Amino acid sequence: MAEDDYVYDEDTGEWMAASALAERVASAGRVDVRDAVGNLLADGDQVTLIKDLDVKGAGQTLKRGTLIKSIRLTGDAQEIDCRFDGIKGLVLRAEFVRKRT
Repeated sequence: MAEDDYVYDEDTGEWMAASALAERVASAGRVDVRDAVGNLLADGDQVTLIKDLDVKGAGQTLKRGTLIKSIRLTGDAQEIDCRFDGIKGLVLRAEFVRKRT
């Protein structure tokens, strides 16, 4: 669409520039995921556990201070997907991790 094209936005009931509407739709799908101290998390970040966590089904405990590399966001504001040695499909709550700088 050209920059000067306008489209009707049914959510707001207003006419908007097509580029502005496309930007708003793209940003609506994003979810802000924050760690225990409020840092914004992104795909590929490294996090450190702030609490000992029992892993259900794996029969082991992840200790406080454990480094988790290359996290992935799941679309849920409180869950992150990650890998750890010997544990496949590990999903952690964001409230139990801190972003490593």
